[in-house]
Amino acid sequence: MIIGSPVINTRRLVFFFFTVSFIISSVFCALLQSMAMAAMKLFVTLLFLLCVVSPLTSAESTDFAYCNKKANYDVKVSQINITPYPVKGGRTTTFSIIADTGRNLTGGKLVIDVNYLFFHVHQETIDLCKETSCPASGDFVISHSQELPGFTPPGSYTLTMKMVDEKNKQLSCITFSFSISLFDESQALSASS
Repeated sequence: MIIGSPVINTRRLVFFFFTVSFIISSVFCALLQSMAMAAMKLFVTLLFLLCVVSPLTSAESTDFAYCNKKANYDVKVSQINITPYPVKGGRTTTFSIIADTGRNLTGGKLVIDVNYLFFHVHQETIDLCKETSCPASGDFVISHSQELPGFTPPGSYTLTMKMVDEKNKQLSCITFSFSISLFDESQALSASS
């Protein structure tokens, strides 16, 4: 009997260590899983708040400004209308720019740059006479419609529009902010300097 006792004690000891290590690893895994789940919930909550609050905070920022406040541009912009506002991905949005000039504009182009937060996300060059009736003189309206991709990140965007004539002489340059929303709101926005 003395020879069999250490075997039973060794088995009990091995069983005890396996049980304790299983319990410790289970608790550790549950703790890690719980921490990962909490971190994921926090991330999702912060992302949701960013998407919801960001468009709401930037909806007021609709005034435009000239790129160079000291420049005497040949084309003076008086108003910008964005319909519908706020802009929503997957929908067509129309940007109408009301302007006037003492020149007779027979051609030219619009160079549009769009930034999202601090990132340049889009650039396009558009024939001026496709967006307004040429020749343009006096009061005229530049109207450009754009359909955004179905998923466009919500938030504040900044658009810079440069207008140049046929000889690449800058006629005007403006910049303004607009919001893209997750929600389906439809109203027109008018901005003037």
